[in-house]
Amino acid sequence: MDEVQRNHLKAYGVAYWALQREVEVTWLLNYRGGAFMLKYAEAAERECKLRGVSCEVIADGQSSAILSQIAAPEVNMDAVRLQKAPRIAVYSPKSKLPWDDAVTLVLTFAEIPYDVVYDEEVMAGTLPQYDWLHLHHEDFTGQYGKFWGSYRNQQWYIDDVRTQEAMARKLGYAKVSQLKLAVARKIRDFVAGGGFLFAMCSAPDSFDVALAAEGVDICAEMFDGDAMQPDAQQRLDFSRCFAFKDFRISTNPAEYEISTIDIDDRARQRAVGEKTDFFVLFDFSAKWDWIPTMLTQNHTRLVHGFMGQTTAFRSETVKTSCVVLGENKELGEVRYLHGDFGRGTWTFLGGHDPEDYRHFVGDPPTDLSLYPNSSGYRLILNNILFPAARKEKHKT
Repeated sequence: MDEVQRNHLKAYGVAYWALQREVEVTWLLNYRGGAFMLKYAEAAERECKLRGVSCEVIADGQSSAILSQIAAPEVNMDAVRLQKAPRIAVYSPKSKLPWDDAVTLVLTFAEIPYDVVYDEEVMAGTLPQYDWLHLHHEDFTGQYGKFWGSYRNQQWYIDDVRTQEAMARKLGYAKVSQLKLAVARKIRDFVAGGGFLFAMCSAPDSFDVALAAEGVDICAEMFDGDAMQPDAQQRLDFSRCFAFKDFRISTNPAEYEISTIDIDDRARQRAVGEKTDFFVLFDFSAKWDWIPTMLTQNHTRLVHGFMGQTTAFRSETVKTSCVVLGENKELGEVRYLHGDFGRGTWTFLGGHDPEDYRHFVGDPPTDLSLYPNSSGYRLILNNILFPAARKEKHKT
C-alpha cells in the first residue's frame, strides 16, 4: 500500500472480499503504507489481478520476518488482525438529489457492499443490525441544508421539502426538525451501544447542532412554519455534542452555513488556493494508539484539501476530548476527528469529495477510475475496515 500499489482503493475491496470468505487479513500498520497480508490462495491472487491490485507472493519465512520486524519495540509499526467483514449502512435519501456521496462512490468502486437506510428504517430500529454507519450530506437540524437562500425556486429543492415533510407526518412528527432530532438520537444510541459512525460534509456539524438544540426551536419560519426562539443560542447544551463546543448557530436563513463550527470559506479562499490546500495527518504510536494509527494509514502524510458545505472545523470549537487525526495548523482548522461515545466510536471528516475540490450542486459524480490512488479516499476506506479489527493488548 505504498507508492508501488497501482490501485489503493480497490485493494481495500480485496481485503473486504477476503473477510467475506472468513479469511483473516493482517493489517500491517505503518509498514509500506499500511499493507494487507493474508495466507496465500490462488483465488485471492486471481482477485487482485482481476481488480488491478498490486500484490506480492512471499514465502512463510518472509512473512515471519516482516512480523518480527514490526514487533520490534524501536519501530513505529504494528500488526492488527481483521477478522470479520463489517455490515455497512449508508444513511441517505432513496431519491437521487443533485449531489453525490463520496462514500457510496468509493464503496461501489472498491466493490464493497452496503445497504441504504433513511429516516423510516432508522426509526424502525434497524441500526443495530449494522456495525458501521455513514452520514454524508445531511442536515439534522431540519433546515434542508440551508439551500433556501440559493435554491428555493429549484424544483429539486421544492420536491425535497415536500418529501421530507410527508415523511415527518407519516412517522408522527409535526415538523421535519423534530423527526431529524429523533433520528439523530437513534444514531447517538447506535454509537453508544457499540456502533461505528463515520460522517462527512454537513453531517458532522448538523448532527452535533441538532443534539445541542434538543427542545429548542432553531429553525426560521420558512423551514418549519414559525419563528425560531429568540434565546435559542443561549439554550444550546454543548454537553450533548460528540465533538463540538462553544459554537454559534446561524440565524440568517439565507446563509449557507448551519453554525460557526465550519471554517469561513470566504476568508479561507483568500489565504489558500486549490493548488496549495493541504492538511497533515498526525503520526501516532502504532503499538499504543493503534486505532488512530489505523484511521490515518496512507502512502502520504500530506493530503490535498477539498471543500464542502462543511469544509473544515474551527479548532476552537473542537472539544479537548477529541483525537485530532489531521489538521492545517496555519489556518487553525481541523480536518479529521475521532472520539469515543459509550461503547462505540465516531469519526468526522470535513469536505465533500476528496477528488472534486469545489463541488457544486448538479456537478457530475467523480470517476474514481481516474483517481485509484487517492489519499483522501483512503481515509474513508480506513474507516470502513476499522470495525473488522481485533488486537491483543500489550503487556505492561
